[in-house]
Amino acid sequence: MVEHTQDYRSDVLVIGSGAAEMMAARTAADQGAQVILADKSLIGRGGATILAQMTVAVALGDAEEDDTDIHFHDTMEGGRGLSDPEIVRAIVEKGPEVILEVEKFGVRWAKTEDGKHSQVVSPGHSRKRCVYVDILNTGGATSNGLRKAIWREDKITRLRNVMITRLVKKGERVIGAVGFSMETMEPVSFSASQVILATGGLTEVYERNSASVNMTGDGFLLAAQAGSELRDMEMVQFFPIAHLFPPLVGIDPIMWDPFRYKLGGRLLNGNYEEFMDRYANEKAGKYTATRDMTSLAIFKEVEAGRGTPHGGAYLDFRMVPEDELRKGFGPVIDILLNQGVDLTKDLVEVAPMAHFMLGGIRVNKDMETTVPGLLACGELIYGMHGANRLSGNAITEALVTGKIAGETASRERNEPEDDKILKQEKEKEWSRLQAFWHHETSKGKSETPLELRRSIQKVMWQGAGPLRSEETLKEALEAILQLRQTCLQIDLEEQSHFGLPFVEKLEAYHMTFIGEAIIRGALERKESRGAHVRLDYSETLKQGFSSIFTFEGGQWQFKKEISPDHTVNKGVQ
Repeated sequence: MVEHTQDYRSDVLVIGSGAAEMMAARTAADQGAQVILADKSLIGRGGATILAQMTVAVALGDAEEDDTDIHFHDTMEGGRGLSDPEIVRAIVEKGPEVILEVEKFGVRWAKTEDGKHSQVVSPGHSRKRCVYVDILNTGGATSNGLRKAIWREDKITRLRNVMITRLVKKGERVIGAVGFSMETMEPVSFSASQVILATGGLTEVYERNSASVNMTGDGFLLAAQAGSELRDMEMVQFFPIAHLFPPLVGIDPIMWDPFRYKLGGRLLNGNYEEFMDRYANEKAGKYTATRDMTSLAIFKEVEAGRGTPHGGAYLDFRMVPEDELRKGFGPVIDILLNQGVDLTKDLVEVAPMAHFMLGGIRVNKDMETTVPGLLACGELIYGMHGANRLSGNAITEALVTGKIAGETASRERNEPEDDKILKQEKEKEWSRLQAFWHHETSKGKSETPLELRRSIQKVMWQGAGPLRSEETLKEALEAILQLRQTCLQIDLEEQSHFGLPFVEKLEAYHMTFIGEAIIRGALERKESRGAHVRLDYSETLKQGFSSIFTFEGGQWQFKKEISPDHTVNKGVQ
């Protein structure tokens, strides 16, 4: 029997801390639902949106003629044959409405002198459709507006530092969740009519990544353990021009992208030659190649012995006049100068970095998963991006799918179930979690959970990173399974408050399952398609397929499903 517990009831439980979660909560509350937001980080301060710098793609048509059909076609073509047309259509059609809605929350999209929204072209889009707040603060401003929109809402309760570890079902339906408070190390239960997962991506499993440290893939595993179907877990997008060298402090590693397409920065190999024309017909001074093609091109140059000293490519702004550099970079240029980087004279080295999860939880157009009572939204879901995400489509996906999930959850809500099942599951889960302090196979290992995390990240980067082969993937699979056993053998000193090592060990354990799914999917996909590059299978299969994952008996189960003929395959590389 547990002495001290925290038990909550609501119409809707939303798990996560980013834009999709806040949008879902705001929408459900507007429809009269009582909502609880719970996450292991601070609400509105975690996830990927707050780090996003660039643009949001919506077919407003303010800069030039545009409509949602064109946005749909661009996205389907960019997805390399794996995007789900129903999901893409649902998101692009609701995008303009949602962008105008968050503007009312105080998100100040840039405007032209005549009062229209400023819109720019981003790679893969055929129109100027990407709005922004300013060139480095789109995500931060969006998160800030949403925080204000939920902060004083009586129908929304926010709970921070709560780690959800299991969804609770009655029969086939999800009726709540259980976990623990990271502050008090007490068990927590939630009874809810509808549960929305919005925990973000999984790229923290990689050594080089642009993620918040809390993006360890929790939501994918929660959904799978509850019986949800996942798709295309091998499809991880690697941001092509993330900062590599020299070391910089206080600079987002993916900040170079907006400056490059605004000012025309050149990509050079180690021989100081432009090379993108050889891979994607990209012209000097232009920025048109999609992210998957740019990442592949950089690695091909490195593989051919034409990489930079630290294994990437050079980014060159020296041909841009200093006054234009200052105007384009704003205060960032002085931050760089203070750290010894003079862009009028110096080159910087860039290389791909794990950035975004393209696959994920299967949902329908209403954001319902394959399990009744459970919804998902944001980066967690499969469908929008296929094998390659177009720049600008991420925040669109987060905001729109969050809104749809909130609408569905509020519409489908009913009286929460009685507490008997939740009480039983809470005690059962708490007992399971206590074993993570110690384990019957524990040998007093000296490795810390953080050291183990770094080992997982290194294995994933080297074996299942941007360039893959059967040999490296099999080695990574063997290593990740061994690291799971190593994780269980780590012995921890029990703590009654703020048990951070306990959380880190649990996250590392979960990361091994997420890594395993990525590796197994990559092994089975014997082709190169978009973000998934197999060095031993360089061709793209004419008939696309989706990888389907379920979790049964503590193990991943895998099968393939042939992609329907209505997907757009034009432009497959």
